[in-house]
Amino acid sequence: MQKTILGAVLILCALSAQTPTNRNTAPAIIIGAADIQATLKKAPADSVTDQAIRTVAVGNLNVGVGVVHRSAKAAQTSIAHDELTEIYHILAGSGTLVTGGTLTKPERFPADSQTVKELAGPSISGAALENGVSRKVHAGDVVIIPAGTGHWFSSIDGSIDYEVMRVDPGKLLSLK
Repeated sequence: MQKTILGAVLILCALSAQTPTNRNTAPAIIIGAADIQATLKKAPADSVTDQAIRTVAVGNLNVGVGVVHRSAKAAQTSIAHDELTEIYHILAGSGTLVTGGTLTKPERFPADSQTVKELAGPSISGAALENGVSRKVHAGDVVIIPAGTGHWFSSIDGSIDYEVMRVDPGKLLSLK
């Protein structure tokens, strides 16, 4: 069911980005399960690691796919992306995701940082989120985080791994 929802969201993003002159002109991009698992295995066990796998041009926007590993032993910070919408598909583990509210101790990422160029576009990080909405997420869940919405994991049960799809209408991310 979750794969169906995730697939539908990605298809809608792709279709909304196309114009009549570019429909059905490019082949599909497939990122296999083996690539996802191999990328996750590169993450140190007690860390927070966000790794881009592919970022491709899709009509009027770019779409990035990556994986994130988060350990409860690593410090968690909050973040809000100015222009990117993110879609999480939780692969393994669980935790409490907080969205909305206000970032505490906000700091803008430098424009030339890897985070801005390859992962998230212009963004602000914070120590936490105040007055957000907390929800428990588990393997199989899909979460859509609109651009500008602060988010962070306030707690993680051991570790959590998730795919992240980044919808980039400003084509800010480097193609990979």
